[in-house]
Amino acid sequence: MYKIAVIPGDGIGKEVMEATLHVLEASNLEFDYTFADAGDETKEKTGVALPEETLDIVKKSQACLFGAAGESAADVIVKLRRELDLYANIRPVKSYKGTKCLFEDVDFVIVRENTEGLYIGREEYTDDGATAVRIITRKASERICRFAFEYAKTTQRNRVTGVHKANVLKKTDGIFKETFYKVAEDYADVETEDFYVDATAMYLVTMPLHFDVVVTTNLYGDILSDEGAGLVGGLGLIPSANIGDKQGLFEPVHGSAPDIAGKGIANPSAMILSAVMMLEYLGENDEARKLEKALTQVLSDGKVVTGDLGGSASTMEMASEVRAKFEGS
Repeated sequence: MYKIAVIPGDGIGKEVMEATLHVLEASNLEFDYTFADAGDETKEKTGVALPEETLDIVKKSQACLFGAAGESAADVIVKLRRELDLYANIRPVKSYKGTKCLFEDVDFVIVRENTEGLYIGREEYTDDGATAVRIITRKASERICRFAFEYAKTTQRNRVTGVHKANVLKKTDGIFKETFYKVAEDYADVETEDFYVDATAMYLVTMPLHFDVVVTTNLYGDILSDEGAGLVGGLGLIPSANIGDKQGLFEPVHGSAPDIAGKGIANPSAMILSAVMMLEYLGENDEARKLEKALTQVLSDGKVVTGDLGGSASTMEMASEVRAKFEGS
């Protein structure tokens, strides 16, 4: 039995989490869920967006499923990443039949450094405006690049692309680029290349099938993964994993979407795919493939899907259809 921390969070996070747990009930595995609070509503009630109790629950679990956070996202998910040292953010970008993808057969993964860069939040006002500090270290660059190469080997991907802006940010991104190629020396069987981040943004649109694994710094990875979502039908189809040496947290890339929260129309795909990534993390690869296949069949059929996918099903109706496929696999 796996001990799983569950943080539904805010807005549609609660709805897609309910849908995903409904699907996971059909699994051959047993899960012991411990529910915890975090997000805007928690802050309103307690004055703190991420209570210590929640942090302790996650630390004691084998994995965590996280729904979404609203305005308090920086105080919740960013803090969780930092406190648990979840240094690798993995965001698969994959096109599925039946979705509004711009290209077929897109299948690449963005590996984003999760602990430093501009997202450390060191900002201050000045007489003229404001300044922000950007931290890039050799240690963090080395472990995220090594993670990317190891991920490529494990998933049988052939190319790792380092993304930076070392022609302008010569010291910070210069360290990242230098470290990337130093790590690459240990992986002679993996094709290696690097692009500037602005060029990468163009290449994702003009030649997305070129990419296998992209490794980059915090802010660049955040932006490029949202661009990737646009290639394959939107944020409702992009899962993510936050991985450290001891913990794993899995969440959809989309936010709390307050404009549709409570209407029961949110697309649960990204949350279900995040559960697929959790199963992979737990070493349950066969179960992960069955769950992904069940979702893929529902998307391809296009009959019981939510409005953003061209259907009229509710969140739970689509989840029930995925569960039925999952049970029958």
